[in-house]
Amino acid sequence: ELKEEITRILTANNPHAPQNIVRYSFKERSYKPTSVVDHLAVHFVLEGSLLHKDSDEARRLRIRDGLPKEDAPMENEAESDENQATPVEDGGEGEEAGEEDRPESVASKPDKKEAKCTNQFNFSERASQTHNNPSRDRSCQTEPPPRITFSVAANQWGIYDAYLEELQKQEKNKEKKKTTLLKKDSNTSKKKMTLMETQSDDIAKVGKVSKIIERMINQNTMDDIAQDFKYYEDPSDEYRDQEGTLLPLWTFHYGIARNLSVTALCWNNKYQDLFAVGLGSYNFSKQEGGMFLLYSLKNSAFPECIYYTTFGVQCLDIHPQHSYLVAVGFYDGCVAVYNLKEKEPHPVYQSTAKTGKHTDPVWQVRWQNDDMDNHHIFYSVSSDGRVVSWTLVKNELISTDVIRLSVNGAVTDGPNSAQLSSISHGTSFDFHKQIDNLFLVGTEEGKIHKCSKTYSSQFLETYDAHSMPVDAVKWNHFHPKIFISCSSDWSVKIWDHTINTPMFTFDLNAAVGDVAWSPYSSTVFAAVATDRKYGFKLSPSVGLLSLRNTIKVKSVMSDTFPVQCSN
Repeated sequence: ELKEEITRILTANNPHAPQNIVRYSFKERSYKPTSVVDHLAVHFVLEGSLLHKDSDEARRLRIRDGLPKEDAPMENEAESDENQATPVEDGGEGEEAGEEDRPESVASKPDKKEAKCTNQFNFSERASQTHNNPSRDRSCQTEPPPRITFSVAANQWGIYDAYLEELQKQEKNKEKKKTTLLKKDSNTSKKKMTLMETQSDDIAKVGKVSKIIERMINQNTMDDIAQDFKYYEDPSDEYRDQEGTLLPLWTFHYGIARNLSVTALCWNNKYQDLFAVGLGSYNFSKQEGGMFLLYSLKNSAFPECIYYTTFGVQCLDIHPQHSYLVAVGFYDGCVAVYNLKEKEPHPVYQSTAKTGKHTDPVWQVRWQNDDMDNHHIFYSVSSDGRVVSWTLVKNELISTDVIRLSVNGAVTDGPNSAQLSSISHGTSFDFHKQIDNLFLVGTEEGKIHKCSKTYSSQFLETYDAHSMPVDAVKWNHFHPKIFISCSSDWSVKIWDHTINTPMFTFDLNAAVGDVAWSPYSSTVFAAVATDRKYGFKLSPSVGLLSLRNTIKVKSVMSDTFPVQCSN
């Protein structure tokens, strides 16, 4: 093995030479790869200043420095040899002269001619200046990345939730380790699952397109109704004294909800074609589950979103700024908040007995302005006599009792028996449009209480408004002192909150279910009664104007609810 010959071939190519050198081409204004690579490897470099004596440059240096020619040193050497030979013949004097003319003495004495050529090698300094390329400054500015200032307060329940999430992750990891042992048996099932997931993804992609196509088809088929919605006017109204007509437009129907009644309606402030519908039951002896639907005027054939609830929905309200938040009140006394951005059909917040839910049905919910910490707040009123403020804090719904209603006009205190006998059952409420702390509460006893958020111990004022339950109470949009109320005692009354007696009273000969002020006029309002044929316009100069068939009773009591427009 030691005698084995191993041949190696030496080539002129440098194996360490780079093959991917790129240089900038000023002609083409781009970077181009260079094909020529230098394979020369330098091992030793010594820079010298020697010149050949016969070269022109050496002659020019001699002339410039005044050095003798090359023959002059040879003649000087011959003369010195002759001078060295003479002292031997002359004797003593010659010795003295010889001592004086020794080469050592000559070397010791400085000679003018030899002082000029102390360096045997001719040295010259040379320098050259190359052309400097012009320098260029290049700069570019990019758009700054978007920044968001995020701040959060660490509290006890937040830390507790974080520990619970971490514990759940650890449990999931343990389960994954256990399932790795059974991978071989579950390969076939995994393949089936992946096929199902891919199919569901394909259906989700097609679902959006099909929804748009469905809207287009419905808008084409309902084009006549859309034109009537914009331009309909009945010329025969000119010949009817104090009466008008309404044209039914769209009818929204969902087959699964045919056994449920429409209990709540609310329009979306941001998307004006979208509205929410609450479905429940007014037969309180047979309570079943409810539904919460979202409809769009662009598609009356099928709801946009469907949410199933375990109890009947009694009221709902959409947040005026954040249109994806919907507060819902249920028959069992719970309140919940749905986030329309979430794909799961479950509420993101829900009250429980631990967090202070109502013990009776919730009749009305209403969003209000955020608090000092920018937490969303909504209020609810129930038959249990409580007006409650609900605050959305992270993953928890915190309740605060604003006021407790009582028959005697004061907050109930004392033992439970006395407390139950004096509880007043709330039915409706409304907050002042300009004064944030002021609100009105209607009760089943027919009284209206003026309350404040800052005074939870007493009422600011109590009005003996009606003889039966107050179904609705609303502040005027334009006049800060005026509010309206309606009741099942067939009357609608207009009040000045600084006066205990009503300013106007209207007897409709039927129970009034709801009343609302016009958003464009301070003297116009509409009311709906059980006989389906009353509406009002209040004006000092015109008086009263009756509108026939203002709204159908089906919109409150059955599974269909026509959306109608008046001329």
